[in-house]
Amino acid sequence: MRIPPLILAGAAACGALAFASLTAHGQPLIAALEARTAQAAAAAGGAGVAAQFRTANGWLTRHPVLTGGRTLAPTQRSRVAAAVAAVPGVGGVQWAPDPARRQDSAAPSGGAMHCQRDVDGILKTRTIRFAEASAALDPVSEGLLDEVAAALRPCAGSIIAITGHTDAQGLEDANVALSLDRARTVREALVRRGIARSDLRARGLGSATPVDGLEADDPANRRIEFSVVSPVSLRPTLIDTPGAG
Repeated sequence: MRIPPLILAGAAACGALAFASLTAHGQPLIAALEARTAQAAAAAGGAGVAAQFRTANGWLTRHPVLTGGRTLAPTQRSRVAAAVAAVPGVGGVQWAPDPARRQDSAAPSGGAMHCQRDVDGILKTRTIRFAEASAALDPVSEGLLDEVAAALRPCAGSIIAITGHTDAQGLEDANVALSLDRARTVREALVRRGIARSDLRARGLGSATPVDGLEADDPANRRIEFSVVSPVSLRPTLIDTPGAG
């Protein structure tokens, strides 16, 4: 069935009007966010850090990329990212890749697989640790999470599952709840390190999936695992909906 030219012209006109409306309303919103995030970054010790609310194609977005601050320590960068993310209206926040820190990975082919391999390698002989029977992160794991965040950063835009596991000791309902709380703790730690919250999914499986070769009640089953489950390219948008993020 052929669509009459008049209908096609009307649809095109409606699209143009929608684009103009979003642009007109989006630009003042983004301008306000740029001003507020600059103040928040400076107050957190990130003088010179800028939040870019436009994609590489020039589309508006509420999920900014932070630039500048290359001389800041990782903990300071985390504080700056957290301060920007806390500004009302801001969605997920991430730091722009630092070429000086990626000299060995100039070709980002196989992005999701590359991130998965790197994180698996980091956690092969080390474990993210928590206080006993608690979701409170052990301070000794802060440096380990810095490494995990650095490994995941090149895969911005992918969906990253954070899965908590426990052993089979105690009641399973409590184990599932604890494993989920620990996964959420790790998610928040990664957000503070500049990984976009919208990329992260936390879940807890309790003791349902023990490590191969271990008995279900072995304490070595207590662990956090990461899976890059749905790699997608960052797509330009006119502007994200106000309630998103």
